[in-house]
Amino acid sequence: MSQISHRRLLSIAVPIVLSNVTVPILGAVDTGVIGQLGDPAAIGAVGIGAVIIGSIYWIFGFLRMGTTGLAAQAYGAGDHSELSALFMRALIVAIGGGVALIILQHVIFDVAFMVSPASNQVETLAREYMEIRIYSAPLAIAIYGASGWLIAQERTHAVFIIQFIMNGVNVVLDLWFVLGLDYGVAGVAYATLIAEAIGAALALYFCRAAFIRSVAFDAVLWDRARWKHMVLVNRDILLRSLMLQVIFVSFLMIGSDFDDTTLAANQVLLQFLHITAYGMDGFAFAAESLVGQAVGRRDKSALRQSIFLASLWAVALGVVLAITFWVMGPWIISVMSTDDGVQQTARSYLVYMVLSPIFGVLPWMLDGVFIGASRARDMRNMMAISLVVYLGAVVVLVPMFGNQGLWLSMLISFAARGLTLATRYPSLERSVG
Repeated sequence: MSQISHRRLLSIAVPIVLSNVTVPILGAVDTGVIGQLGDPAAIGAVGIGAVIIGSIYWIFGFLRMGTTGLAAQAYGAGDHSELSALFMRALIVAIGGGVALIILQHVIFDVAFMVSPASNQVETLAREYMEIRIYSAPLAIAIYGASGWLIAQERTHAVFIIQFIMNGVNVVLDLWFVLGLDYGVAGVAYATLIAEAIGAALALYFCRAAFIRSVAFDAVLWDRARWKHMVLVNRDILLRSLMLQVIFVSFLMIGSDFDDTTLAANQVLLQFLHITAYGMDGFAFAAESLVGQAVGRRDKSALRQSIFLASLWAVALGVVLAITFWVMGPWIISVMSTDDGVQQTARSYLVYMVLSPIFGVLPWMLDGVFIGASRARDMRNMMAISLVVYLGAVVVLVPMFGNQGLWLSMLISFAARGLTLATRYPSLERSVG
């Protein structure tokens, strides 16, 4: 293992940031291409269908995080049999979960439209889109597991290549299928399905070392205790993620009770949070990899150095983002919306976007630290406390201050996540030895 340095950390973080940048570009192309058809129902169908499918796949995001922490520890400990076995277990979970989604697709779609109803035309087109996309479920979930396995070994350049090629293929096929062959909504779905198949094939190629195993591999793969540990870690990460999702969904639902202008302004401002997340993810993922390896080697010095360097860069990024939002925020808002009312309303809440990277550094970085150490139970429990704190803030502040209170509650949830995890850090460090 090489020394932990700024260069090593950036070699992990930068490809993740670049990979994240490609995600909103793809969404914009999907919307732009289908928008050329001049059919509002088609635009709505692709939007709703993508959100539903994305939400379904998001449930399996635990596989990325759980695999990263466990694989980084095996990699740090030099346990190559377990490292290979972890990838195979993730693949088994992906195939099983994906097949289950395909079998249950009609029940899932029915429930989705009960929760979020749409017009008959939009629902019909959205179902057409989703009934194609759902067959990529095992592939998309497998990419989660493969990404976690690669990040654990600091191979984030491979994650970037997978994402870049997958999204590039998607864009080209979007243009060909929709504008060239006039496949409409189905064309967008088939483009994504084929792109995810290519992405999964690339992921398997980059993870091919997992298939070159020792004689003892089969016994390690099916070891009951290791399966149980993996299941418990992923279960707790899933529960933590669901509670985090409750915060964001409730934020949107409460915000929808305000007037249309305020609701639109909130949607614009949420893009600032997405930008923050895209940047912070790079250093959080670097922390996952380096912390996991340090835990695997039981190297407390490397643990501290990894956290210090990753946090140093994250704090620097947070300050840069805060200054950028303060200086460029009004212009960014004017680009995102041409409506004067929305612009003025969004600018009146811009201070919360300036504060969000500052409040967000601690929870994002500690998420990375605890994922790397596979301390999923602590993440689950501290998230539960943070959710209660957030809901309490909403109950008190929203009636008093309206949308100001809602944004304050969001910042308070960031602070609660960070501070509660910080109280558990001494226990994490003691466990390293």
